[in-house]
Amino acid sequence: MSENRPMSTKRPLRVGMLTPSSNTCLEPVTYGLLHGAGGAATAHFARVPVTRIALDAGSDAQFDPAPMLAAARQLADAKVDVLVWNGTSGSWLGIERDRALAAALTAETGIPATTSTLALLDACAAYGVTRLGLALPYTRDVAEAIVATYAKEGLECVLAEPFGEDDNEAFARIPAADVAGQIERAAGDGAHAVAVVCTNVYGAFEAERLEPALGVPVFDSVTATLWRALGLAGAAPSWSGYGTLLRDGALRARVQSVLTELLGATGADRTTFRVDLPGHGLHVDLTAGEALGPGVRSIRRDASLDQRRLNTVAWLEAERRPLVQPHFRDAPHPPQALIDGYGVRAQMLSPVQTGGALTGWISVHSLREREWSAADQQALAAATAELTTRLT
Repeated sequence: MSENRPMSTKRPLRVGMLTPSSNTCLEPVTYGLLHGAGGAATAHFARVPVTRIALDAGSDAQFDPAPMLAAARQLADAKVDVLVWNGTSGSWLGIERDRALAAALTAETGIPATTSTLALLDACAAYGVTRLGLALPYTRDVAEAIVATYAKEGLECVLAEPFGEDDNEAFARIPAADVAGQIERAAGDGAHAVAVVCTNVYGAFEAERLEPALGVPVFDSVTATLWRALGLAGAAPSWSGYGTLLRDGALRARVQSVLTELLGATGADRTTFRVDLPGHGLHVDLTAGEALGPGVRSIRRDASLDQRRLNTVAWLEAERRPLVQPHFRDAPHPPQALIDGYGVRAQMLSPVQTGGALTGWISVHSLREREWSAADQQALAAATAELTTRLT
């Protein structure tokens, strides 16, 4: 486990989890996932009454914040470093409700907090997912409410037929093989990733096996909750055996954050990072991250060009310094597809080097010709230094 904070002189990081009372899955699965942490983190649980999932007032009342706040105060006695509502109710009750709950938990205890639904959205943001497959145990009306909720967050959903259960305890009795089959069905129709939206379904240990065959990430709710909790507490999980999110998600999220900050600092239209890191499933022909201005077309999943053979990349390989282009009238010329297909008229490229090799590069695109200021170039240099540090 790789952490942002030093652990050698500290106790293990403590994750406090608010758990639905009828859930029998998330505790053993979380303990299993934490084997990869090598003792650097522990999980601690408090239960709140939840037994049935439906779209009615009785079901909704189970998710009143008062019992959660009481449970959070008890977990605070254990001096946990982060709090999570390890439930997906915000997926049908609304994302703002979960954001308000996380804020209330922090206000009550002074401890950073999130929820399973917010963690899934963070995972989608880290991987640039805009088309999401859904594997759900719920009834059809709850499933459709989830599709509508995620649509408001910019996620188009591919819904595999839900299992049709409303008894929360029964979710954990769905065989893992059936969950795996549902994940496979949800990966169809061009989904960028699949989310198992329920923390009482055994999907976490299917991700490592299914992802290579499906060619997309599998975001299990229990895994995503633990991943985001560790990140909020200042750790960056990076261990293998449980799918891409625990192995690569912290790096992906940091890349996305750096690119978003760079986009804002330069006022550019698009920022991307391409890198060859086979151990993290990354290669330069697809971007590792991308930030976009309003209405700007994404380049994230376009692998049509051999990036290492481009004139501009050959220049970076030879010069090992930033390439600043206010226009494209002078060599080295970018690929015509970048100009015609994506409307780019000016760019900055900065090499990222590890061990003396050109591992990757950051691109900053403008849809108009423009001069790149000293401040723009300084922002690019800072982003390059940050990502170089992350890779070494």
